[in-house]
Amino acid sequence: MRKEAVIGIDLGATNVRVGKVVDGTIAVLKSEKIQEGKQPEVLLDQIGRLVENIMDAETAAIGMGVPSVVDVEKGVVYDVQNIPGWEEVPVKSIFEERFGKPVFVNNDANCFALGEKYFGKGQGYESVIGVILGTGFAAGLVLDGRLYTGKHCGAGEVGMIPYRDSIYEFYCSAQFFEREYDISGEKVFEKAQKGDSEALAMYETFGRHLGNGLKTVLYAYDPEVIVFGGSVRHAYNYFKETMWQSLSNFSYPRTLDSVIFEISEHEHIAILGAAAIALEMMDHRVSP
Repeated sequence: MRKEAVIGIDLGATNVRVGKVVDGTIAVLKSEKIQEGKQPEVLLDQIGRLVENIMDAETAAIGMGVPSVVDVEKGVVYDVQNIPGWEEVPVKSIFEERFGKPVFVNNDANCFALGEKYFGKGQGYESVIGVILGTGFAAGLVLDGRLYTGKHCGAGEVGMIPYRDSIYEFYCSAQFFEREYDISGEKVFEKAQKGDSEALAMYETFGRHLGNGLKTVLYAYDPEVIVFGGSVRHAYNYFKETMWQSLSNFSYPRTLDSVIFEISEHEHIAILGAAAIALEMMDHRVSP
């Protein structure tokens, strides 16, 4: 992978983080809450100002991860989940005109998976699945050493698969606690840390659903390692037992015995992953 300095952008549902990445290290980091009125022009200007604060002459390119499907070649973002008004936004052309640098846009789960492959718990593996447990539930896929996005950048959107009365994302993300118990994932975690029995029971139920979701990932991709990211990963010790109980009837026990589960340790791996997207694309100049 190339060694140029690049800027990585991680756009989430509530925050945007921008970092200058040099040789696998975040040299400068800026983070802000998303402004009210999240229409594309407002949010893109906010992101642009953060980029301007850290861009310098040595910056070679910009990589950006977004929670949605993307036309990777054109850099057009479609139907962003949890950010209203982002139905079709030509991010690449807007930012390339503004900054005069190559811009590469991809799905946030793909950025996370690639970041773990190069800089985190996925190092040394050829098949890495990055599973985001946060506001949503999605997977980024590194298969045979290469990021796989699918034709329309929709590969790995396991959260959209129908499950019970809804979809997996309802049951395998922080949405589960809000919709089922009318409590935020953050509050459940705080209560669980204090030994609250109701919060612990919520995580037990969550783990059973997550185990079912992971079966889908395992059947579809058969990876060497699955790395959990997103805010809910911090509660892994509270739901891992029931998660494994749910996985216990997986049809291929040898596969289950060999797969490795890891917890991401880098709070800003998505920024590193967005930078990796840019560096890979500059290397290959083809869709990953």
